[in-house]
Amino acid sequence: MASGIAYAQEATTQVEDTVVIKGKALSTTEKAKVRLENVTGNVSVVKNADVEKGRSSTLEDVLAFEPGVFAQSTGGNDAVKISIRGSGIATAGGVFREGTSFLFDGLALTGSGGTPYELLEMSGIDYTEVLRGANAFQYGALALGGALNLVTHSGRTSPGVFGRFEAGSFGWRKQQLSVGGVSESGDNDYYVSVTNSERRGYQKWTNVEAKGIVGNFGFRLTPQLETRLYLRYREEYHQNPALLTIAQMKADSSQTTPATVSGRNDGTKPGSTFIGSKTTYTIDDISKLEFGLVYHDYPQILNINSAATPNFWTWRDINASLRYLRSEQLFGLQSETAVSFTRTQAINSSVKTYNGTTRALKKYATYDSSSDTVLAVGNELQLNPRTWLSTGLSLVDVRRDVRTLYADIPVGNAATTYNHLDLAPRLGLRYELAPKVVAFANVSRSIDPPVTWGFTGSGTTSTQIGVKNLTEQKANTVEIGVRGSNDTFSGSVALYRSEVRNELLTAQIPGGLPTDTEKRNATPTVHQGLEAGLDARVWKGKGGDNVVLRQAYTYNDFHYKNDPVYGANELPGLPKHVYTAELQYQHPSGFYAGVNARYSSKTWIDYANSLAAPNYTIFGAKFGYEQPGGKWSLFLDLRNLTDKAYASAISPQYNLRGLDNTGAIYVGDGFGAFAGATYRFN
Repeated sequence: MASGIAYAQEATTQVEDTVVIKGKALSTTEKAKVRLENVTGNVSVVKNADVEKGRSSTLEDVLAFEPGVFAQSTGGNDAVKISIRGSGIATAGGVFREGTSFLFDGLALTGSGGTPYELLEMSGIDYTEVLRGANAFQYGALALGGALNLVTHSGRTSPGVFGRFEAGSFGWRKQQLSVGGVSESGDNDYYVSVTNSERRGYQKWTNVEAKGIVGNFGFRLTPQLETRLYLRYREEYHQNPALLTIAQMKADSSQTTPATVSGRNDGTKPGSTFIGSKTTYTIDDISKLEFGLVYHDYPQILNINSAATPNFWTWRDINASLRYLRSEQLFGLQSETAVSFTRTQAINSSVKTYNGTTRALKKYATYDSSSDTVLAVGNELQLNPRTWLSTGLSLVDVRRDVRTLYADIPVGNAATTYNHLDLAPRLGLRYELAPKVVAFANVSRSIDPPVTWGFTGSGTTSTQIGVKNLTEQKANTVEIGVRGSNDTFSGSVALYRSEVRNELLTAQIPGGLPTDTEKRNATPTVHQGLEAGLDARVWKGKGGDNVVLRQAYTYNDFHYKNDPVYGANELPGLPKHVYTAELQYQHPSGFYAGVNARYSSKTWIDYANSLAAPNYTIFGAKFGYEQPGGKWSLFLDLRNLTDKAYASAISPQYNLRGLDNTGAIYVGDGFGAFAGATYRFN
């Protein structure tokens, strides 16, 4: 293994010297893989160019072959339900993501309200880091699910003018145009990408229209000082899908419901903005400083055309981060140390609900000025040529300040304010079994602060709406595994078990309407499972062509330990078994063709485990041609070849008593064909 690569070679700093291993210059993706070999746990890197051999729409496409990661569309829009190791298992499709931290280029996107999804658009992305669980320690991300770090193209990784066009079933259209370059001096570079997309939707009443821009600008001011500016902006209008029953899904999975149509279940993101900077100062040959600053403004309007209760969300965050990285000999041993500080502060954030389409009759409003702060110290110490010891300790400061003011319910106002300090240690060991094969084991603690919007219920009475008493979700996790590669295969397998306290779950309010839900801390739960992935070349021709088999298997076991109501029931929302595979033929001329499959076991719909969505298997095929010089490419991506009706995701319910009379299923797309072309003008 290429152990001992210094933290000073952070791949998220795009202006960097070329890394060479055995005379070969590495791409940014390869450098990221080398850097993540230092992590004592299950991590991986997804190269976006591989994803773009087919439809590239959302994180569902990016994470399709990542074991331990559940990423499924909830109605064909950008609201992909994402869960890593069962994180945010009960989160519905149309709200902010929970249980996993999201970053752009190592800078925090996630705030105290969770993660909005409209900026998670894949155009302009070079690669994605998948850091499961506490393996995201380096970013100060301590969520149960870990972190997803999306790294943007720069003028160095995508120079010249580039165009991409996609079209296909359900009215799918996407256009992208980008331009990038490097100054004559080589000190500065730029990258700008603009996109426009639309989708009429497989399920009726699921139209989506969006447009956005991505910018990345790098400046090397001195040999020791460099900075990079990031910009993301996106507007989106979408119609939320209808949740169906099992019977409705089987009868016609493309149908909607009368309530969805009459309620105008739609929303708009009038303009979400992410502006960030990262400045790096190289102190000397063994140490450097990184300073990051982000302003994130993400307003949205839900049920914008509804005559009942339109919601106006105004969210603003500021994040500041500082990291000190040092690589040195300590007591004769190689040592890599990172000291980091990150703080995210909500600024004038609020959710206002009205009684009608006019803003004159405000029902209630919730105001948020919460913050999350993490101070972390981590070290990787090489005990001998094959063994590394990983240690870390984080101090987590969670502040929640949520106030709800009522206009039409005579119960007064409600508020919650608290400040909690927690410690999150990490200890691990990795051992090189053979060249490029390493075994690892670690123990860690994760801290999931409650999202601020979860403090306010969505019920119909003042008691249900009032501010809830929530606290952090904490989990102690043990993980063991092995990863490795050679000229024929690349893969990993990991086992983990998390003992979770106060898990943040969402379910229907007992006695409330089907749309009445609330967030609660649960009794002790367990999250445990198996993550296995293997890419293997199963055949190599004399002419340089080959056949590659990609496989990913996930075993999920998420359950209560001894709940007074549910006993040892499984948590609803995710299947126990998921298996994906793709067999692809690649010719050196640039032609490729493959078939793929996805199997998912049944998924419990309610906490009582009285009703489950059925298991399913769907098949697909992909064909394409990439001109060897990279000038142009074509692809055809066929999905769900048998037009199978299936549940892509679940909105967990309280107790259905075995009755299939409540819509709780997000349906997957039927058969679809998507084609695309790219052209690079430089």
